[in-house]
Amino acid sequence: MRIVDLGLIPYREAEAQQLRTLAEVQGGGEETLYLLEHPKVITLGRQGGGENLHVGEAHLRAQGIELAQTLRGGNITCHFPGQLVAYPIFRVEKRPGGIRQFFFDMEEAVIRTCAAFGLDVARRTGFPGVWTGPDASARKICSMGIGVKRFVTYHGLALNVGHDVSLFDLITLCGIGGAKATSMSAEAGRPLESPIAIKEVKDVLAREFRARFAHSTLAAGEAAQ
Repeated sequence: MRIVDLGLIPYREAEAQQLRTLAEVQGGGEETLYLLEHPKVITLGRQGGGENLHVGEAHLRAQGIELAQTLRGGNITCHFPGQLVAYPIFRVEKRPGGIRQFFFDMEEAVIRTCAAFGLDVARRTGFPGVWTGPDASARKICSMGIGVKRFVTYHGLALNVGHDVSLFDLITLCGIGGAKATSMSAEAGRPLESPIAIKEVKDVLAREFRARFAHSTLAAGEAAQ
């Protein structure tokens, strides 16, 4: 697995990079995990999401916020500096458990990453991503949505690290009425001037992706023999 840090990169540039790598992986190239941040952008999934946007496009333009239609699944979400985005370009055709296991493994990588910073987070049945608990009162700390083309994934997850998650105020989070966003720094009780560092979270998330997905790759190879 190749892990590439793209730093702070506009949404459309990262999408174009994903599509280039997608074609390479479909052709037998090395699986790649991109880690990055985006400038402020609100994204709509294949299932829509425009109905869950609380302001007009003119307001977004005035605030320097991009609005982008995407090829991932899911509803509406947003990205911003201080949020760690991970785009895994991985083969799933021969992975044990298929897409369901792929999502489970992404969630597990995030859960274990948060645990490394002293945070107890969880899955919530019926709602992909990672939350502060399993029930309806839980706050969402990580959103997930992928696309799959010829058995290769793209798009991925967005883990809120810094304190400022105010961009979520402009949307109904993932189309889930009453859902609230939170972040690692907020849940850890870090001072506003001393949030958890994105670089530290990148390092841990990269390690956890290797642990989960290198194991899946080995299992798939063994099953094929």
